Amino acid sequence: MAYLASPSATLEIIKKYDFAFQKKFGQNFLIDANIVSSIVEAADITKDDVVLEIGPGIGTMTQYLCESAKQVIAVEIDKMLIPILSETLADYDNVEVINKDVLKLDLEEIANKYNEGKPIKVVANLPYYITTPIVMELLSGKTSIDSITIMVQKEVAERMQANPGTKDYGALSLAVSYYATAKVMLTVAANCFMPRPNVDSSVIKLTAHNESPVDVVDDKEMFKIIRASFNQRRKTLVNGLKNSADLSYSKEEIVDAINAIGKDERIRGEKLSLEEFAMLTNALINNRG
Repeated sequence: MAYLASPSATLEIIKKYDFAFQKKFGQNFLIDANIVSSIVEAADITKDDVVLEIGPGIGTMTQYLCESAKQVIAVEIDKMLIPILSETLADYDNVEVINKDVLKLDLEEIANKYNEGKPIKVVANLPYYITTPIVMELLSGKTSIDSITIMVQKEVAERMQANPGTKDYGALSLAVSYYATAKVMLTVAANCFMPRPNVDSSVIKLTAHNESPVDVVDDKEMFKIIRASFNQRRKTLVNGLKNSADLSYSKEEIVDAINAIGKDERIRGEKLSLEEFAMLTNALINNRG
């Protein structure tokens, strides 16, 4: 089977199967071989690796992954693509295609079945509308994830690796930094896809931490505090936390906790680092306890 990473090869497959792109799945197929190679290289795939590919499409990147990895598990939600993948991946004996929503997949079972429970690597060209839920599910799940190398909307990639005090910094930046180290590997122009999306994309690599980067009493409570502090960006941290329906701290408790970590009560949430949010969470919980 010839490689699919070109406009002509992609069109040939689409016409052969009379395939119709579905907006609800956010389908955009890569048609640039250099970009596909660069993504696999960025993911650092070796013959020792088991790779979970989310959204293989017609198998464009899957072909490259099969040639680099020990085993590839390709999870595709669109049942119309399954017969196409049966053809385009017929030459590879180290791939299994699963027709399922990745959010309903038991990733721990995948790691145990294919990699003796050891960390797996994830590679994905994600639909923009569901990027954050999938990334958070992968990072926060019990499954051992070594790294996640994903194609996302350029703006989302910038938010994932943003630093405190910048315009892109927010709850997503903090959630990602709690679980992984984020690094944008390359930018991908809109004309590298079929159909062409309205925005450029970035490939970002999230390398999972071996241990938590901060010491926090209750990480679920910390994320409630983080979300509340960014819900109303223009408000002070005190007002953001006091007005949140998910939290029940008094203004006095919040002010005391902010002062306890050495910050002024007029500070806004966007100025706090992950470590400072962890300290704030501990102060709020310990003061109440």
